[in-house]
Amino acid sequence: IHNIVMTEIEADRKNYNIFRDSPLRFMGYANEVGESFRYQFPRLVMPSYVVAFGYCGMDAIGAGLRIWYDENGDTSTRNNRAALAATDTLIWQSLASVMIPGATINLIVRTTQNMISQTSATSAVKKWLPTAAGLLSIPLIVNP
Repeated sequence: IHNIVMTEIEADRKNYNIFRDSPLRFMGYANEVGESFRYQFPRLVMPSYVVAFGYCGMDAIGAGLRIWYDENGDTSTRNNRAALAATDTLIWQSLASVMIPGATINLIVRTTQNMISQTSATSAVKKWLPTAAGLLSIPLIVNP
C-alpha cells in the first residue's frame, strides 16, 4: 500500500502546475480588474496587462521546461516539443486569459458608461456604475 500511495503522490507532484493549480493563476486575470477601473485609474490599466502577460510568459516557460525535462529521446526532438509546448501555451493563455476577457470587460465598461452618461443619474453613479459592471462581470466571463 505504501508504494501505491507514494506512486500517486509522485504522479500528483509531477502533474502539479503552479501556474494553473494555485492562486497564482489569478495573475492572468489582472487586466480584467485594470479594465474595470479604466476610467477611474487609467494608469492602472497598463501595469495590469504587464502582470497578466507576465503570467502568460511564465506559464509558457514552465510548459516548455516541463516537456524538456520530462521527454526522453534525442535533443532536437525534445527541443522541438518543448518549443511547441511553450508557444502553444503562450498563444492560448494570451488569448484565453488576457485578450478576449480584457476586450469583453472593456466593452462592458465602455457600453455601461455610454448608457449611463445619457441619464440623469448622479455623478457618483455615473462614475462608479461602469466599474461595478466590469468587476461584477469578471466571474461570468472568467470561470475560476
